[in-house]
Amino acid sequence: MGVADIAFYIFAICTVTGALFTVVAKNPVHSVLWLILAFLSSAGLFVLLGAEFVAMLLVIVYVGAVMVLFMFVVMMIDVDFAALRGQMAKYVPIALLIGVVLLLELAMVFGVWEVSENAAAARAAVTPDLNEVHNTAALGALIYDQYIYMFQAAGLILLVAMIGAIVLTMRHRTGIKRQNVMEQMHRDPAKAMEVVDVKPGQGL
Repeated sequence: MGVADIAFYIFAICTVTGALFTVVAKNPVHSVLWLILAFLSSAGLFVLLGAEFVAMLLVIVYVGAVMVLFMFVVMMIDVDFAALRGQMAKYVPIALLIGVVLLLELAMVFGVWEVSENAAAARAAVTPDLNEVHNTAALGALIYDQYIYMFQAAGLILLVAMIGAIVLTMRHRTGIKRQNVMEQMHRDPAKAMEVVDVKPGQGL
């Protein structure tokens, strides 16, 4: 067993452990930290596969941006997690039923899984020679040349999801003065200011 095999087993165990404790951890901050461990271990697996560009994207985007955002949201929002856990108990039977159905579907898929004889040749047909072009350059040419429209569609879907999350979680508090830009733009200049003629000694 070489160094690569040992590193694979370490990263694989860390990934599975982090994913498991992300779900079962009672503290949401601990869940985020376990998820960060799972992402870092997955990045290590990508490095072992020779996909260092995807590994760096996983570390920079998910760990460096998304997980930090999750951490801020979990630590700063005022959520009663005890009440959420109390309401979650009544959905446990439905969740177990869905989990059993998914496990049965996976068992059916892997039970009839057969590796095609042409699978290796099909993968090699679209993979450039590493001596001619680096895999990062090949990946960029593939995304921004052949699949540019699907890449843009994926970005649009993520944008819509982000806007939807903001709209769903936005709370309007009463008693707070807010700026209405449209009302300011459409106001009548003649009514924007009122001139009051104050006589001497009268006061307002």
